[in-house]
Amino acid sequence: MTVGMELDLELIRQKLEVVKSEHRDLDDVIERLGEQAPVDQLRIQRLKKRKLALKDQMAKLESMLLPDIIA
Repeated sequence: MTVGMELDLELIRQKLEVVKSEHRDLDDVIERLGEQAPVDQLRIQRLKKRKLALKDQMAKLESMLLPDIIA
């Protein structure tokens, strides 16, 4: 593995941690909004959509970290 590849993988790992953190933060925000009256369903729906996009991004980043397997 070259130094450039190692740096790329480290950047991917860092980005993955940032995305995971934002995903967890959205969990907290959505939970708190659901407890408040009146419930802002539109805002919660938008946050859930963002959370789903982050989940997709996490999956993509995780797959970039997996080594290619030659069959």
